Amino acid sequence: MKKKKKLRFKRLGKLFLLFVFLLVGVFSLKYVHVSFSSIDLPFLSKKIEKKIPNPFEKMKIKEPKDYEINLFMVGDALIHSAVYQDARTSNGGYDFKPMLEMIKPISSKYDLVYYNQETILGGTELGLSNYPRFNSPYEVGDAFLDAGFNLVSLATNHTMDKGEVGVTNSVHYWQTKKDQAVYSGQWLSFEEREKETSQIYEKNGIKYAFLSYTTWTNGLETPRGKEYLNNVYSDELAASDIAKVKDKADVIIVAMHWGTEYSLGVNSDQDRIAQFLADQGVQIIIGAHPHVVEPVEYLNDGKTFVIYSLGNFISDQEGNERLTGLMMTLKIKKHVDVEDNVTIRIEEPHAELIYTKSYYGGKRNFKVYPYPQLTEKLLPNYTGLYEKYKAVVNTFYDGLQWGITGE
Repeated sequence: MKKKKKLRFKRLGKLFLLFVFLLVGVFSLKYVHVSFSSIDLPFLSKKIEKKIPNPFEKMKIKEPKDYEINLFMVGDALIHSAVYQDARTSNGGYDFKPMLEMIKPISSKYDLVYYNQETILGGTELGLSNYPRFNSPYEVGDAFLDAGFNLVSLATNHTMDKGEVGVTNSVHYWQTKKDQAVYSGQWLSFEEREKETSQIYEKNGIKYAFLSYTTWTNGLETPRGKEYLNNVYSDELAASDIAKVKDKADVIIVAMHWGTEYSLGVNSDQDRIAQFLADQGVQIIIGAHPHVVEPVEYLNDGKTFVIYSLGNFISDQEGNERLTGLMMTLKIKKHVDVEDNVTIRIEEPHAELIYTKSYYGGKRNFKVYPYPQLTEKLLPNYTGLYEKYKAVVNTFYDGLQWGITGE
């Protein structure tokens, strides 16, 4: 029995010593830092490196990002016979570029550059014509492209002036310029319309959609079953088109041919349609048809900017109101935070008035001037007229910055 007790005591003693050693070891590991790099055990250090990778090695810190588009806009290219006759060259062609030479240094500096092609570009093969059934040469488009214009509205009350063949020629022309400009409002099939109204474009990291509608047709209805030739507005059609692009585009731009001709004020239909489009998620609405300038304003707490009418850009209409148009610029800003939430802002609206001047009985040497480059000789009382039309544009919104240089 005594021997058995001694053996038990020896075993307990060994276990106690083992326990003490383990405690000492744990204590040493906790409070004593051992650097394996100082011990010449390369095989061990390699194993340790593989088992314990550096958690910060591949970690990337996400930062917010900002993107911006500078948008420039002018109104109607209303090509009367006096205008295209003035553009006639000695070789029988047409050159409208000199008419835009005061604007090109400004317009060519912007990212997106918009205008409304009021008269159909059906080409000389259909016979050029004046009011009330217009037809213009393709060289009109060439001049605008040369000046940097790359966003073109085609749905107007004059779209069907030359029938289906006029639209066919117009669309064929713009199809050859797809590498230079985005157009909307005229198509050659429902399939083409569906594809292009669903199209998303991108500039400077910002995705945008562009749609064009007219509320007027001058009684020249499109053939039944060919409504794609001229994009006539309805709430249902616009809502459907917008729904197709709303979740894909950062910004939706809509060109509207609406309003009352020669009225400096906004009518009830314009007011209603603008609010409807804003409620659908459209951020920029660009108006045409009145041929004179009209007010601008923000809707929906600054989410939508509306230009009710830019007026004429170039024409041979009579009277200072119809020869005065508006240049507008906006900044489209996109902010993406660290959680990929996107915020779009339409900011810094700038405005400037322009004037179409001609000489020799009003039928020669057409040229578009920014108002600040006019003189009393070019336009008597131009400073008084400037204040008059400036007040019209400022009617609903007095936060406009006046002056556009393109710098």
